Amino acid sequence: MSDMEISKVLGQMRALATEIRAPGLATPPAGPGATHFGELLRQSIDSVSTQQTAAQSLATRFESGAADVSVAEVMVSMQKASLSFQAMTEVRNRLVEAYQQVMNMPI
Repeated sequence: MSDMEISKVLGQMRALATEIRAPGLATPPAGPGATHFGELLRQSIDSVSTQQTAAQSLATRFESGAADVSVAEVMVSMQKASLSFQAMTEVRNRLVEAYQQVMNMPI
């Protein structure tokens, strides 16, 4: 997941938090090109999965002795996949925390 995608997800989370804090306000209607949060989350997860698969395949090619793959490429690819997975895990933790806070609100 790139920095741009992480920023996009975090921006949407902040917008949702603002909506939760200001309950009397109506939510703006979604525009024709608006992406739903669930779709954005699915795309982010797919992106992380793709990065992990690509990093693993690059590592496998390096281990099998492919001449066009360097150890630096493999390490950078593995670190990118690791960072994107950590970011996705952090977003998931924040979503779970927000869900728990909403569920614990008195009626």
